[in-house]
Amino acid sequence: MGTSTPKQFLELNGTPVIMHSILAFLNYSESIKLILVLPENSVSNWKELCIKHQFNVDHEVCPGGKTRFESVKNGLEHVDDEGLVAVHDAVRPLASQSLIKRCFEEASLHGNSVPAIPLKDSVRETSGNDNRSVDRNKFMMIQTPQVFDTLRIKKAYEQAYRTSFTDDATVVESVGVKINLVEGEHSNIKITTKEDLALAETLIRL
Repeated sequence: MGTSTPKQFLELNGTPVIMHSILAFLNYSESIKLILVLPENSVSNWKELCIKHQFNVDHEVCPGGKTRFESVKNGLEHVDDEGLVAVHDAVRPLASQSLIKRCFEEASLHGNSVPAIPLKDSVRETSGNDNRSVDRNKFMMIQTPQVFDTLRIKKAYEQAYRTSFTDDATVVESVGVKINLVEGEHSNIKITTKEDLALAETLIRL
């Protein structure tokens, strides 16, 4: 991003990105329990932002770990054993109520739900100096929120970390659970570059 400010704390339409992400879930359900996992050295900054933006949403702050795996595991310790839990990227501020609703409803039926969207561009597989065309219809881009039966995901996170764990779906799948894909949204972008932030500014005003 080219800035010393963590991406989740950058302003989007005058409000930190992460606050948009939190409000997306609160707008879906006012009774939802919100657990915010942050790097320990960012907690004080977050508290200052809450005061600055008068962000009075009820939530619990949990310190993260060195990896995404450790951070999610820490967060899960604050989740009740029964029910469903959604894990969402702080830098996906445009998840719609309909997407969140779809993910929770599908997870209630199948035990989990992971939003995915088809690829738009052509794809090539590389190996050293070689490359070859592959059928893009066989691949999907994965998003969040990823929703799981709480007991099942907690059990999956009892195992040791592997570098192949790129998201929660890969963790749960590794213990033999079939992942249920649901329709994602192209507007549910992950903000990782300045261009992403500019696009989000445009999308949020539509």
